[in-house]
Amino acid sequence: MLSSHDVIVVGNGALGSSIAFELARRGIDVARIGGQARRHAASTAAGAMLGCFGEVTEPLMSTEHGRSKLALDHQARGLWPGWLDELSACAGDDSGLLTADGTVVFLNSVGTAAIDSTNFAVIESALAQHDEPYESLDVADIDWMRPNELFRPLRALFMPREHAVDTRRLFEKLDAALVKARGTVVEEHVTSLLTDGDTVTGVVLADGRVLTARHVVVAAGAHSVNLLAGLEDVHRRIPPMVSGYGVSALVRTHDRSLPRSVLRTPNRALACGLHCVPRGDGLLYLGATNIISDAPRDQADLRDLKFLVDCSIDQLHTDLEQAALVATQVGNRPIPADGYPLFGATGVTGLWMASGTYRDGLHQSPLLAREMADLIEKGTGQVRELADFAPVRAPLAPGTRDQVVANAVAHMIATGYERKWSLTGEWPAVIEQALTDKYRATADALDEDFTPPAEFLVTMTERKWTALRRYYAAWR
Repeated sequence: MLSSHDVIVVGNGALGSSIAFELARRGIDVARIGGQARRHAASTAAGAMLGCFGEVTEPLMSTEHGRSKLALDHQARGLWPGWLDELSACAGDDSGLLTADGTVVFLNSVGTAAIDSTNFAVIESALAQHDEPYESLDVADIDWMRPNELFRPLRALFMPREHAVDTRRLFEKLDAALVKARGTVVEEHVTSLLTDGDTVTGVVLADGRVLTARHVVVAAGAHSVNLLAGLEDVHRRIPPMVSGYGVSALVRTHDRSLPRSVLRTPNRALACGLHCVPRGDGLLYLGATNIISDAPRDQADLRDLKFLVDCSIDQLHTDLEQAALVATQVGNRPIPADGYPLFGATGVTGLWMASGTYRDGLHQSPLLAREMADLIEKGTGQVRELADFAPVRAPLAPGTRDQVVANAVAHMIATGYERKWSLTGEWPAVIEQALTDKYRATADALDEDFTPPAEFLVTMTERKWTALRRYYAAWR
């Protein structure tokens, strides 16, 4: 069976769904492809925080490309109020999606000063540089929070413009709006791209059906790069991708009490920091771990869930030990080998990519949807910061080799303290030197010039090694 469209969007997470909706409401015949349940997608397991400054880190702000990512986040956040109004109007559903009133970032004594205190200071500095409203809080005035005394917060600030949305209702509106705009929903998975010479002309589905289109947008999250494996020349010159496997939990508090705002730490220990997001009716989202995995995962390890729950009870509210566990969620963040997004034309006629957004896909979805629609419809975009993030590119440096190695070591040491190491005497320095030697040797052996992000160094496997060597060789 053959079905033809103007555009096919592969992927129905927040980014793919937003792109499909934006195209459809412009009158373009679009088909969106993805499984109905959206199982294990990053956006379905996410806290859906509409924040950019809460995610700021020292490594991010130390490079030009990192600052470009922050600029994208800042632009995207400004679009969300209008995007929500437009989505409601197109879906015929005016129910609200916001679940939190601003964000509180708190610094406690968990982790290390090198990571947590530094990132807290960088967040505050970035807010000031962008003339962003915020206020310092007395930690005693943080709403709802009641941590273990051993983990009480030391400092806190409130960002009134950084909210959160309910992902379930967001997807309901995106689905309804796409259908009302006469878009086509295909609840299936893509197994391969259809080509005719040097042109991508469609996709092959798992059930054997073939769909054709003038344009194919791959927005399949952590699976995206694998779909290009049949295009050898392009595939080897695109940063390989791994999965940031994360576990989150939905709980119902025993007394149905909730914080008014998102409560979160700075990003820490190669993860996105501990955070909780109110969802209404006593439901609280707890997140999230971040484990770099060679391939997407569909089940949570008990140790990761236990770590998340223990951290939440200790650092957020001791009464969470009485909360009911409503659901455990697993998501897979798409992480390219240089840590930066894959967006735009691939150099293959008819083929586009929108992936590799790591933690930013849902938040940036209104901005990236508009940009992709402009590229396809008008042939040109508006967002200059995306120019350096074309999918086919030489590796973008996440910092100097010395900076990346030092960052990897600092995060691994912080991970130990977050997991309640108790080390005294010379041992911290001994471990730090051993890790420095190990990661430096790994980076030196991998490539003379290119260095992967810290996340790759500390989780290096044979599969990552082979993929990185192949990619680096393509840019010699």
